[in-house]
Amino acid sequence: MESPSTNRAVVVVIGKDRIGIVAGLSEVLAACGANILDIQQTLFQDLFVMSMLVDLAQADQPLPALRERLQERGNSLGVRVILQHENVFRYMHRV
Repeated sequence: MESPSTNRAVVVVIGKDRIGIVAGLSEVLAACGANILDIQQTLFQDLFVMSMLVDLAQADQPLPALRERLQERGNSLGVRVILQHENVFRYMHRV
């Protein structure tokens, strides 16, 4: 189990499938110095669902600023983007 001081976050993306979603959001993460550690995506007919675990240790922006940039790009791509610190995500989705 990760320590409470982890620098990781979870990105969840939901929306209508279209070309460029992964590329567009990956571009934002790379530009900010965030590293994608794991990625999963699936399609339910034309509904695109993706989750990413990202490392923010080298990120040059705080989590709220990165969240805003991802949401702006998501809006331009027609998808909803949720970014949460890993600890918050784990707490909210504990079994």
